[in-house]
Amino acid sequence: MHADTYRHRGLRRTLVEELRRKGIRDERVLTAIGTVPRHLFFEDAFQPHAYQDKAFPIGEGQTISQPYTVAYQTELLQVQPGERVLEIGTGSGYQCCVLLELTPHVFSIEYNPVLFERTARRLAAMHRPAHLFGGDGSLGLPQHAPFDKILVTAGSPALPRPLLRQLRVGGALVIPVGDEQTQRMVRVVRESEEEFSRQVLEEFRFVPLLGQAGWNK
Repeated sequence: MHADTYRHRGLRRTLVEELRRKGIRDERVLTAIGTVPRHLFFEDAFQPHAYQDKAFPIGEGQTISQPYTVAYQTELLQVQPGERVLEIGTGSGYQCCVLLELTPHVFSIEYNPVLFERTARRLAAMHRPAHLFGGDGSLGLPQHAPFDKILVTAGSPALPRPLLRQLRVGGALVIPVGDEQTQRMVRVVRESEEEFSRQVLEEFRFVPLLGQAGWNK
């Protein structure tokens, strides 16, 4: 595990100011971005680029999301202290650690078994106590539902019904929805047992959400 140096902390402060200029306003989210050492989620070859506002490959055809995207999704989620959050797509674990800065009750599920094992070891070494699972994230974790918030970090062809059912009333789901090339970020609020409101927002590009309720390949 690499050190988190004064230089790294300075680079994070610069990144936070860049995100603020790009429109991120939630100070708790900005503080989380400024706290989590993003360089620890990178292979050695990419470490010098860890605090650029860019996505980078992490293997297995996946990426670590651009910091702006992480901050944007997290801000939309409006996580409150003590809430139970489900993350679909653990990936490198970076977004998971940002969520852990906001609430200790984070559940995260990863489809790819290689990434799951690698990230589970990384988060254990970092002493980040998330509840990690391997499996089909499009189906959620019904055994641990309901959740106050659900965050999906992969593009889905539609709103996955299993995830909607696992939201508590008043809870919110943030998910990119579209085709395999581009998606629109969607924020869904469960207004009652059978009623959901939705807000369609900016365009993004994510890797596809694989699974029975996603891109079933």
